[in-house]
Amino acid sequence: MRIGPAGRERPALLDGRGTAFDLSALTSDVDGRFLDDGGVDRAARALAAGELPVLDLAGQRVGAPVARPGKVVCVGPNFRKPGLQTWPDEPALFLKASNTVVGPDDEVLLPRGGTAVDWEVELAVVIGATARYLDSPADAKAVIGGYAISHDVSERVFQHERGGTWDKGKCCETFNPLGPWLVTPDAVGDVNDLGMRLWVDGQLRQNGTTADMIFDVAYLVWHVSQFMVLEPGDVINTGTPPGCAIGLPDRPYLRAGQVVEVEIDGLGRQRQLVGQA
Repeated sequence: MRIGPAGRERPALLDGRGTAFDLSALTSDVDGRFLDDGGVDRAARALAAGELPVLDLAGQRVGAPVARPGKVVCVGPNFRKPGLQTWPDEPALFLKASNTVVGPDDEVLLPRGGTAVDWEVELAVVIGATARYLDSPADAKAVIGGYAISHDVSERVFQHERGGTWDKGKCCETFNPLGPWLVTPDAVGDVNDLGMRLWVDGQLRQNGTTADMIFDVAYLVWHVSQFMVLEPGDVINTGTPPGCAIGLPDRPYLRAGQVVEVEIDGLGRQRQLVGQA
């Protein structure tokens, strides 16, 4: 994880008992280079050897668990829904600007002119090694650095009614809270069977599981690598279960002053106050 003011985060490690340790002596940041050159293993060895100083988290901001990624790759509709009997043959992909990534508890800003800001709880895959033209989904395991919670915030009018591309509704500032943790694959368990939930002002809006993905994690990593080179530190947002505002009868889009809470089993919890840009 990464702790401290935006742009000045300190790399840290959280153990299974909830104690945080400072990684500053091992690396300047948790980024693609750290993931690619064995940083996770070095941190584990240093922890086991008692070489890491304890870091007090009280009152500290939690940043995104990986420094600004080179790109955020997003997957279009990827969850089975009641009543639907047919599914796409392959996933839709789009890119989200990397500067949308903020900390898990940072304020989410409604963009100026926006009237339809929506929520989406998603499993984020953080790439740990370069992936290009992987031969099969079985090869994905070797290039996954870890997993995190992603909140893929969207402005639906910008997305669907302002020129025909999704970028306008996906790339507004603060539109991708990430974290609080980057959890290594060995600590996640079955990534294809994780509960995922989202509340707005305490009301449960999304309650799904990664088991309902149309395309699972390994397939998605393999598939994306056929179209672009994935680099260490890149993020893949893997889609969201039913329950977004756009699919509800009254379309209760987010308003300033509301609070969104997001969690995925084993990956922690986010909490964001909604503000106005």
